[in-house]
Parts: sequence; structure tokens; C-alpha cells
Amino acid sequence: MITTNKLTLRFGSQTLFENVSIKFVPGNCYGVIGANGAGKSTLLKVLSGEIEPTSGEVSISKGQRIAVLKQNHFEFDEYSVLDTVIMGHKKLYDLMKERDRLYAKPDFNDEDGIKAAHLEEEFAELDGWQAESMAASLLSELEIPDELHNSLMKDLDGSQKVRVLLAQALFGNPDILLLDEPTNHLDINTIRWLEDFLIDFPNLVIVVSHDRQFLDTICTHIADIDYKNIQLYTGNYSFWSQASQLIRKQKEEQNKKTEEKMEELKAFIARFSANASKAKQATSRKNMLDKLSLEEIKPSSRQYPRIRFNYQKIPGRDVLTVEGLTKSIDGNLSFKNFRLEVVQGEKIAFIAKDPLIISTLFEILAGKAEPDSGSVKWGVTATVSYFPKDNNFYFDSNKTIIEWLGQYSPDQHINFLRGYLGRMLFSGDDAEKPVNVLSGGEKVRCILAKMMIEESNVMIFDEPTNHLDLESITALNNALIDYNGTILFTSQDYQFIQTVADRIIEISPQGYINAKCKYEDYLQNPDIIKRRDNLYKMALKK
Repeated sequence: MITTNKLTLRFGSQTLFENVSIKFVPGNCYGVIGANGAGKSTLLKVLSGEIEPTSGEVSISKGQRIAVLKQNHFEFDEYSVLDTVIMGHKKLYDLMKERDRLYAKPDFNDEDGIKAAHLEEEFAELDGWQAESMAASLLSELEIPDELHNSLMKDLDGSQKVRVLLAQALFGNPDILLLDEPTNHLDINTIRWLEDFLIDFPNLVIVVSHDRQFLDTICTHIADIDYKNIQLYTGNYSFWSQASQLIRKQKEEQNKKTEEKMEELKAFIARFSANASKAKQATSRKNMLDKLSLEEIKPSSRQYPRIRFNYQKIPGRDVLTVEGLTKSIDGNLSFKNFRLEVVQGEKIAFIAKDPLIISTLFEILAGKAEPDSGSVKWGVTATVSYFPKDNNFYFDSNKTIIEWLGQYSPDQHINFLRGYLGRMLFSGDDAEKPVNVLSGGEKVRCILAKMMIEESNVMIFDEPTNHLDLESITALNNALIDYNGTILFTSQDYQFIQTVADRIIEISPQGYINAKCKYEDYLQNPDIIKRRDNLYKMALKK
């Protein structure tokens, strides 16, 4: 169990939360939500002891072991994969290393033997004999092949490192599990496995995530950071969304009734206060008026961008034809002989176990990279806007946001540009910030403003929800549902794919699957499941 007592955290003049007293109970899974900058990740660091609060205290039940999903993907580069996982249980790992050191002594004596006996007893109590097999089992379930278990972490690619660090956090049945964005860089199969693991996990879980489907699936409670406070709600994310809106609506309706009553009493008092026969009634109503008050409805820190995509040039039916596309990177095949035909209005989600495959394909389609062979032919009426996963090259400049956006706008009038920036939550002086100091979420909102101004009839999105808060993800999700043009996109967000895509394409180096259906149907269709299994069996043989 974790309890906080009058917990306050400030950074300079900024207060993230103040006088927060809450309790996180074992057996529950708490999803932490809030606007960007509200303090979600910081809260996890305070609970784990990594950051000291400004005031107040965090209390953890005696003897409880906390496991944290590490965010530094290079922290364990000089350790083996198996050791990295076992290090998730620090006491056990330290015991293993001390035991190995002791037995390796060339001058092992009786005193060392007594110490070793105590270590062996403690080692057995912590299931030390099963540690390597349990770590290996976790790694295999997270699709890290056996031949990599003794490799150094630095020899793994980014996606594999993420999975190993996740295994490290889950290893050894911790009493308290703190997970910050655990679904980032995971494919849908691994996300489903993690959902099942957390549903069955008997202890306390506190998780930060922008994946709405993930929060709906695993959470028993929501911890909402807003108004510099943390409010606990029973239920998952969808329940919180409905409940919080209902509570606000009820407060607004009650305030409206109170205002009407107050006006009625004021009118009576004004009319009869000078009338001797009605003076007593007027006084009574004044007492009633003094007791009435409006319930404070605080402005939320949450803000929803106003995203809407239009296109100027009327598109023709044939949008894109891809023939025999093949590409290798550093000698590793990404895809081979890939073919695709896209017609106007299609919204296609691309998925792959290795996200680099989709990024590479999108770079080729957007004209930013060349294939090894094959061709890409856009329709004569197609106009294309591209959202790259790595957008840092756009912002290597001292330009202000408004100057930056002006580069991509045919209308240079400042009010025109400010209109788009205001819709993306850059109002007033915010538009004068230099782009090279923007946060990840701010950069994404700038790119979206650029794409709105371009008014293209084809849009390519490579992981557009990265760095966005839940409110911005919802706004973008709805905008793509409403858009009448053609969309090619990839995302790790289940709900995003399910609600936008009408066609799914899954790519591996050994082939691809092209299915015209919704995402849920794609994942559940027995024929497609069989084709996917065969696709990845081919990969294992390779």
C-alpha cells in the first residue's frame, strides 16, 4: 500500500499538486491521467523516492518491494539481457553477485563457508534457483529470442531494449509496480500480453499511459491530476470520462437553479423591503439569500485543440500505385516486392512488429528516401502532407512559432497564422516562443497546424499520437474520423486504429497481409490469424 499525506510538489513558482492525501491499495490498478505538464510522470518518481516532495510525505507498507519501468534505454548497455531482467529484483541480484564472488575466491576458507551457507539459505527463500529460468520465460513471452538472452543490452535494437526493461519491471512479482508509458514501442500482440499480465497481477499497479484502450482494459481506478489536486475515481478511463463530465454538468445545472432562486429572492426583497406588512417576509428571504451560494467550478487544466483537416484540390479516384517495392537498411531486409493500390477516401493503418519497417515505407512514399527497387506513383490530383515520427529536423531553427508556421502558409497575414496557432493552443505570447525549445507535444501540435494549412487530400501519419496528451489524441482522432480525404497511418493506439482505419496492412520482411476490414475484425478473424502466424513462422525460420 502507498499513502500520501499532504503531499505538495513545486518547481519554482509552478505547483504541480498541493496538500494531496490519497491511498493506493493492493489489488488495484490505478491509471494516472492529466494534461501534459500536469505531473503524471513526476508523481511516479515521487512515489518511488526518486524525487523528494516539497512538503508532505509518502508512506509505503513495511517490506514492500517497488519495481519501476526504467526510461533510460542505455542504462544497462554493459550488462547481459538476463542480468538486466534479474536486476529488477535488486536484493536477489546483489545476493547472486555476492554468492558468485564468494565462490570464486581462490582462498575460500571456513568463515567464507559459513557466510556462503547463510547466502544459500536467503538465496533459496527468494527463489534464486529459479531466477534465470523465470527471467528467460518472461523474455520469451515478450518475444526476445533465446539466442539474445546472454547478449549485451547494447547489441539489441530499440524495440528489444524496451521489452527487456519491461521484463525487468515485471520480474519477481513486485509488491508495487510503477509503469510510465509501458506500451510505447510495443506491437499489438505484446500490448495484449501485457494487458493479460496486469489483469492477473495480484498486487498494486500504478500506470501512466496515453493509450485509452489500454487504460480501459487494465484499470480499476483512475487518478486524475487536475486543479493542482489528485482525485481518485473508481472505474476505468471511459467511466472516468463519463463520470467527470456528468459531475460537472450536475454542478452547472445546480448552479443555474441556485442563480434563478437568488434572483427570485432579490426581486422579492427589493419589492417589499419598504413595506411594513411584508418586512418580516423580506427579512426571512434575505436570510435565505445569505445562505445560498454557487458551487465553485474550477477551470480545468485540460485543453482540447480544435483540429480540422480540409483539402482544396478535388482528388481523383486513383490515389497511389506501388509496384514491387523493396528496401534493405544496413543489410537487413525491411520489405520485399511490396505492392499497393489506394483509392480516394481510404483510411489505411499499417502495422509491423518492427516500427522501422513502416517508417521506412512512409519515407519512401513521401519522397524522403529511395527504394532499392520498385516504383511509387501518385495520382495526378494527389496532394500529400507527411507527418514523420522524428520531426526534430523541422525545428532546428531560432525562428518563433509564428515565423516557423509562416514558411508553410500561402497567406502570411499574422492574424491568419495566429488563428491556426490558437486552434493548436498557442495563444498570445506562446506564438513568439522559439521553436528549438519546444516540448515534444508542442512540436507535434506545430506539425498538425502545418498540415491543416497545407489542405492536402492525402495525409501520411507516422505515430502521430506520440508525445500528445489524451485530450489532443482525442481531438486528432475525431479530426481523422471526419476527414474525407485519404489517410495512410501507423499508431500503437488501439482505439485510434479501430475508429479511423477501414483497411489494415501488416508488413514483415517475409511478406505482408492486406485486409479490408476494421482493426478488431483483423485481430479476431481466424483466417487472418492463421496468415499472421504463418508470416512470422517464416521470419523465425529465416
